[in-house]
Amino acid sequence: MSLPAPLQGIRILDFTWVRSGPWSTRWLGAFGAEVIKVQWPANLGIGGPPRAAGPGERPPDPNENSGFIDCNINKLSITINVRSPRGLELMKALLAKSDVVIENFRAGVIDRWGLSFEEMKQIKPDIIYVSMAGFGHTGPQVPYAIVGQSTQALSGLNFLSGFPDKPPAGWGYSYMDDMAGMYAAMCALTALRHRNATGEGQYVDLAQMIAGVTLTGPAFLDRSVNGRAARREGYPPGNRSIWPGTPLVNNYRGRTVAPHNAYRTKSGGYNDWCAIACYSDEEWQNLVCTMGSPAWATDSKFARLDGRIEHQEEMDRGIEAWTLTLGKYELAELCQAAGVGAMPVQSNEDRVEHDPQLRARGMYPEAGQGVFGSRKHQSTPFRLSKSSVTEHKPAPLLGEHTVDVMERVLGLSREEIAAGYADGTFWPENTPIPAHAEDALR
Repeated sequence: MSLPAPLQGIRILDFTWVRSGPWSTRWLGAFGAEVIKVQWPANLGIGGPPRAAGPGERPPDPNENSGFIDCNINKLSITINVRSPRGLELMKALLAKSDVVIENFRAGVIDRWGLSFEEMKQIKPDIIYVSMAGFGHTGPQVPYAIVGQSTQALSGLNFLSGFPDKPPAGWGYSYMDDMAGMYAAMCALTALRHRNATGEGQYVDLAQMIAGVTLTGPAFLDRSVNGRAARREGYPPGNRSIWPGTPLVNNYRGRTVAPHNAYRTKSGGYNDWCAIACYSDEEWQNLVCTMGSPAWATDSKFARLDGRIEHQEEMDRGIEAWTLTLGKYELAELCQAAGVGAMPVQSNEDRVEHDPQLRARGMYPEAGQGVFGSRKHQSTPFRLSKSSVTEHKPAPLLGEHTVDVMERVLGLSREEIAAGYADGTFWPENTPIPAHAEDALR
């Protein structure tokens, strides 16, 4: 017997783009909501308009955007020009049959369309509206635009990241997008719970930048509780928990641990590494026994944590002489069997093709996609014993479901839909209609 999906019967209008917004609706789709992604070919949902083709290059296909495919599993895609009178009329009709609206434009954008929260409530009194503007809708910086790097800088994350006497490093990837997306999904679920209890919709004002601020919690507590200011000077570099000679006042990585590093493994290739950490003297002794109790490791100077920190260079050289004799997966299994925290450093290929735990959890199922055919994609990291979570619908082609949604949800005839394509409501005028739309119309 198949389990019910938690959000079965919930319809979400998805006006999101780039990463944070689509990431939120991706998970609501996994819970079974019908997510209708509203797009227009001039702005394709992630990264803004497609880049122009260079000399001799094939024009980029919007359906080949890997970021879009990753963010839009389990969604329907419709194309509609909400800035046209007919498009806005149809969008309001669709809103009247929906439960949640989510967008992540700059503050005020959707209001200018004629879809403010007050106007939404006139159409659907119990609508839930989740807005993910960069700075929210209150405060002096509401009009500001943001991107991942600038958000990292303002949130405080850049300040905490980097090496001594070097510029702020940043995180390389915009984790704030994923964090804000998860917050938005949580807010939507909370608002749905409130609506179920009271019959009332509500407006959720989520500021993406402040979602990034929450990632700096440990540094904030260290300042407010211990009076210690965050500084990059002396911040332990590399993989180590603490660098010899570094004052503990500058150590923000939690418990002080040694060994705590990544070590080269057999073959010594670019990705042949294994991370090892011993959080106690007992774990260190377990590692020594696993290594075969070499003479250097039994020296009393390594028996206690302070000695291992003082002699980290020598200790790491000795450990790596051993790790180079073993493959990273074999090494991790030996250490884990002995109660030592060790894990291989995995590439994308390792995770998808070689990780037995991820394979057992079904983390990378295959699904068909119109351009690429059947490909693996990442699934949910959780399982619910009493409910179904789904990751079986591939990311849609641009506008793949316009005909279906207009016909099934709004009751438009095929003639009316065809007229919408002809007059620029569903596709830009004087632009070839995609084959999948023509097929649907037929």
